[in-house]
Amino acid sequence: MANGQHTLVIGATGNVGGEVVVRLRESDAPVRALVRDPAGAALPDGVRAIKGDVGEPSTVEEAAVGAGRVFVVWPMRPPEEMGPLVDIFVRQGVRRIVLLSSAAVRDDVEEQDNPIGVLHAALERPIERSGLEWTFLRPHTFAANTRLWADAIRSEGVVRDAHGAAGMTLIHEKDIAAVAVRALTEDGHAGEKYELSGPETITQVEQVRTIGEVTGRPARWEEIPREQARRQLVSRYPAEVADLMLDGYARMVDEPVRPTAVVEKVTGVPARTYREWVADHVGEFR
Repeated sequence: MANGQHTLVIGATGNVGGEVVVRLRESDAPVRALVRDPAGAALPDGVRAIKGDVGEPSTVEEAAVGAGRVFVVWPMRPPEEMGPLVDIFVRQGVRRIVLLSSAAVRDDVEEQDNPIGVLHAALERPIERSGLEWTFLRPHTFAANTRLWADAIRSEGVVRDAHGAAGMTLIHEKDIAAVAVRALTEDGHAGEKYELSGPETITQVEQVRTIGEVTGRPARWEEIPREQARRQLVSRYPAEVADLMLDGYARMVDEPVRPTAVVEKVTGVPARTYREWVADHVGEFR
C-alpha cells in the first residue's frame, strides 16, 4: 500500500466518489473528503470533511497534508487547473492517484476527436508526467445517466427519444468504485488505464423495458426524430454536448459497444447488470 495516513477523495459527494468513500470506510481506511459544504455533506462516520474546492489550491493543500493516496472526480472546472493540483500532491508526498477519466479518451490518436476525450486527456497528462503512481479509470456510459428518464416513466410510462436501437454497455457506480478502491489500496495497478463497462450490451429500448419490469409499472420507448430529441437535450446541456450525445447514440445503432471484463479481472467479481442497477434505484422510477 502507498505511504501516508489517509486517502483524500475529491468528489466525495457524487455517485462514484460517494461509493469510494463508503468502501474505504468499510475497510476502516482513514478518509478525508474535500467538499464545498461540510455541514451539508452526507458522509459516513469517521470521514473528515474539509471545506474546499479544486479551484482554491490552498484548500487542496490543507486536505493533502499527510495523504498517501488521492481519488479524483473532476468537477466542472477548466482542465488546466489539474496541473497545479498535481504539483501540490507531489509537494505533500502523495504517492498514488486514481483519476475517474472516460472511455472517450483514445490512445491511438495525436489529438482527441471529441470534447469529452479532449477534457479527460488534458486531465490525464499532468498526472502521467508527475512521477506519481497513477491509475486511470475509463468507464463507458454510466447507468446513472438513465435517471434522466425518471420523470417521464413516473408520469406516463413512456420515454420519447431518438436512436432507441443504440446498443451500449452501462456500468454501475458501485463497480467503478470497487475498481477505484483496489487501485488505491493495492499494489499492481500503477500505470493502468482501465476501460470499465457493465457485463452486457443493452439497447435504449431494452433499458426502458427493464425499468418497467423491475418497477412493476410497464414502461416503453417511443422513437422521435433526432431534431426533437436534440431540443430536449439542449434544455439540459450545451448544444455541442447534445450533438455529441446524439452522434454517439447514432454510431451505437450500427456499432454497438461491447463489454469489457476489466471489472471482474480487477475485483474478482463480475460487473453488475443494468437490471441490478435499476433494482438498487427502483424508488427513483416509481
